[in-house]
Amino acid sequence: MDLWAHSASDLARRIAARTLAPSEVMAAYLERIAAVNGAVNAVVSLRDPDALMAEARAADDAAPTGWLHGLPLAVKDLCATKGLCTTWGSPLFKNFVPKADDLLAARMRAAGAIFIGKTNTPEWGHGSHSFNPVFGVTRNPYDLTRTAGGSSGGAAAGLAARILPVADGSDMMGSLRNPAAFCNIYGFRPSWGLVPADAEGDTHLATLATEGPMGRTVEDVARLLQVQAGINPEVPFGQQPGDYVSALEGASLKGKRIGWLADWGGAYATEPGITDLCETALRQMEDMGAVVEPLPPPFPAQKLWQSWTTLRAMLNAGGFKAIYDDPAKRAQLKPETLWEIEQGRSLSAAAVYEASVIRSRYYAHMARLFQRFDAVALPSAQVWPFPADWRWPQEINGQPMDTYHRWMEVVIPVSLIGLPALSLPVGFGPDRLPMGMQLAGPVGADAAILAMGEAWHQATDWPGQRPPRLV
Repeated sequence: MDLWAHSASDLARRIAARTLAPSEVMAAYLERIAAVNGAVNAVVSLRDPDALMAEARAADDAAPTGWLHGLPLAVKDLCATKGLCTTWGSPLFKNFVPKADDLLAARMRAAGAIFIGKTNTPEWGHGSHSFNPVFGVTRNPYDLTRTAGGSSGGAAAGLAARILPVADGSDMMGSLRNPAAFCNIYGFRPSWGLVPADAEGDTHLATLATEGPMGRTVEDVARLLQVQAGINPEVPFGQQPGDYVSALEGASLKGKRIGWLADWGGAYATEPGITDLCETALRQMEDMGAVVEPLPPPFPAQKLWQSWTTLRAMLNAGGFKAIYDDPAKRAQLKPETLWEIEQGRSLSAAAVYEASVIRSRYYAHMARLFQRFDAVALPSAQVWPFPADWRWPQEINGQPMDTYHRWMEVVIPVSLIGLPALSLPVGFGPDRLPMGMQLAGPVGADAAILAMGEAWHQATDWPGQRPPRLV
């Protein structure tokens, strides 16, 4: 088996046992990148191969500093990396080279990763389709005419195409879950506060987005989460990490209670075949011992949308104020980003307060629901991977989408209140396109959700069973 086909955990074990050298791994991945990345466009700002091989050879004889020792890693292009171009997909930062790592990058580098480049993303991460004016569009390894999703689209496509062993991502509105579903891999959104942000800008109100891990196996996801997690004392509301790797031992779905929320009682327009595929997966989970119960919508969808769009717009208006106030820079922002900022600039304090109250009441309601269920399940996306030349889906089943992100509304119930959620692969549709399902639990149940995902992976291994057919 080619080295790039192995899991990151397997490669790490072999490197630790000195039966495999980091330079051998790097050489294999660079060869694979040369063969397929041109078609997929997942890894951008790729570093000089000779320099990467020199770093890998140095790692051959060095004492390991962590689980990622000697593994090639491309960091999402929304995360600053010291000495490595970071653009946020924006022409404003086309040639920007940070002088320091963001906290997430620093933790992965300290664990031994060799940064080979960045993974592509939408401009500023806005939208679940990874294209930007700096690097172009990332394509789905299962169908190069289709999107890989976003905003962690480069990471998901790179994993599916076997040009990365494991990857980081980030998720505000499904950005770890949507591309995982579109690319037949795993994407985990941790409980909010488990993987902390840097102490920059607002850190008290900005609790909608988080960084997290992606992988082709749940073990890889758990091991990367172990590296990423840990309190930043300069940022509030942090959570102490658990032992996510040990939690996978003996994983089982037997007796686990899962509430199936489907399309939220019809509130979330969904393309044909998606809920059917998820229900087939849930029946298999029942065969594995889980107890699945269909649930009515636990909260009005329109209230969730009102709260979400208000709080998101408020944060974007504040975070982008300096850029927006400069006419020359404002002119280089994409329309979707401008819309977000301008929505936020028109908000009243009363509207923001009402949005926060809705969020609070929904959190309390879901806390009561989780007294009866170990997890709830939802599709990871409302549409199949769509044509890569679209900006975003304009309609679903004839129902117009009134914003650039309305077609991803199904991820809001998780994101709004910071629940841990794993997007796990559930198979393929009639056009041989992948789809995933969200498995979400109460805040703090990260280990339990990963263990449920591990039981599913051991029974199915969709990423291993159905790799993309790339040269």
